[in-house]
Amino acid sequence: MAYQVLARKWRPQRFEDVLGQQAVTRTLKNALKSKRIAQAFVFSGPRGCGKTTTARILARALSCAKGPTPEPCGVCDACVEIAEGRDIDVLEIDAATHTGVDNVREVIIEGLAIAPVRNRYKVFIIDEVHMLSGSSFNALLKSIEEPPPHVIFMMATTEQHKIPDTVLSRSQVYEFKTISAKTVAEQLRTIAAEEKIEIPDAGLMLLARAGEGSMRDSLSAFDQVRAFAGDTIVTDDVVTVLGLVGRDLVFDLLEAVAGEDAPAAFALVERAIERGYDLRLLCRELARATRDLLILSVDPKRASDPDVAADAERERLAPMAGQWSREDLLRAFDLLTKAEQEVRISDQPRYNLEMALLRLMHLRKLVPLSDLLSGSARVPNVPRVPEVPKGLVPKVASVPNVPTASPVAKPLAPVGTGNVRNQASGTPGTSGTPGTGSTDGFKDKFLSELKAAKSTFYNLVVASAFRIDASPSAIVFTFLPNQKNAKSQCDEQKAWLQSIAEKVAGRPVPVSIAVADAGAQPSPAPTLPASSAPAQKSSPEELKAEAMANSTVQAVLEIFPVDKTTIEER
Repeated sequence: MAYQVLARKWRPQRFEDVLGQQAVTRTLKNALKSKRIAQAFVFSGPRGCGKTTTARILARALSCAKGPTPEPCGVCDACVEIAEGRDIDVLEIDAATHTGVDNVREVIIEGLAIAPVRNRYKVFIIDEVHMLSGSSFNALLKSIEEPPPHVIFMMATTEQHKIPDTVLSRSQVYEFKTISAKTVAEQLRTIAAEEKIEIPDAGLMLLARAGEGSMRDSLSAFDQVRAFAGDTIVTDDVVTVLGLVGRDLVFDLLEAVAGEDAPAAFALVERAIERGYDLRLLCRELARATRDLLILSVDPKRASDPDVAADAERERLAPMAGQWSREDLLRAFDLLTKAEQEVRISDQPRYNLEMALLRLMHLRKLVPLSDLLSGSARVPNVPRVPEVPKGLVPKVASVPNVPTASPVAKPLAPVGTGNVRNQASGTPGTSGTPGTGSTDGFKDKFLSELKAAKSTFYNLVVASAFRIDASPSAIVFTFLPNQKNAKSQCDEQKAWLQSIAEKVAGRPVPVSIAVADAGAQPSPAPTLPASSAPAQKSSPEELKAEAMANSTVQAVLEIFPVDKTTIEER
């Protein structure tokens, strides 16, 4: 006898043998038990999931000598001939080759009036029925709706949407679904044992996944690998024959991305190209591994599920899951899915894949905004304008005809709004000059405590305040009307701010948050009280030294350096 491929040799002969379609088989068996047989059936679903096979089993169940029965005997003439495809009362028609209305009229319609030769029913199994023309469907409508009592139609299709609704409404529609990789792998294991083929579970899982839910495709791949390796198969044989991407390479790539090792990732892509791997398939396998890691992070109990990983893969998946957050895995899956599409249409697929991996490394550095505002996240240091040492006076250009100030010396007011940082002290620009009294000493200590406790909150919220008035009696944070988010964050941290103030002052200090007027400008630094103002006029040298010590002047001179040092005053 000629060799039969595994897909034909192991074709199901009973309803129980049809894997993954329990809803369909149970309904058909109950219909046979109750003798409620429809006149037309439509079996719809993906390829290789058992549509035509189920139609043949149903035809055997209707024609069996013991039938109609949900358990055909398999030994009577009708059962044997239907299984071999030579029963004259069961006509299998390929709609792809009988598309026209003339073919339908000749093969089907004209034969409806002829009674079955031996069986109870004349069965028409129309495969790929969606290939029929519109006129052919119209010719069948009346026959499907009111066929002779001895005629039953069984139609199989992979594209149900192409069948007219008028045909579907006259038939019972059964939806077939893809078969899980776990179910396919178990069936392949049974077949391997019966055929005396040695193959590891990892190889069986690769074959099951290669079928993408199709039992027939997985069995065809099994036949192909068997022809290559014989009856003793190793996992590498499956990878080689089917052109799959080795899982070790996939895991190495994910570890390189997790470790932000770009050179290693690029080297692994180079290795994949040297081995002739399809980069689209590599992207798909990376996305699949990302999905497996995400499942393990959500439900660690599924670590032993074959749908997630084979036994040989769990040793690497388990520790790798701890290197990725769920947010990282979601970003990775989305990015790799898009990369697969880009690789498919790109003239330089290698570049697209490399850039996708590099982009993924940078995306892993993202942290939630809530963590940033709370100060729990670690953020990179932002470059700041270099500070000018207090003892160093920059060179200043000659300024002619500078009028003398009023007799009482007044400190220069800071330039700009309050969110400009004081470069000398590193604190937000606010009223008062640091170090002029106990009030300013309290403020400096208070702001230092804030920065030490929550540096991120300090940099993003406190430093952006329009004005901060701090004294042992009260603390007021003032924000501009457009700083709603900063004000809201400050409100949320009000209790914590009060605790820091109490720590510094040694007693409770009220903290309040205010909003400045819409056209508000920063207030000049307050002058000293009249009682403490100097009695004598400040000399030009004192005014010059005081101006040079101002932080804003220092910052401007740092940005615009000059050579001359003379200031002429009048």
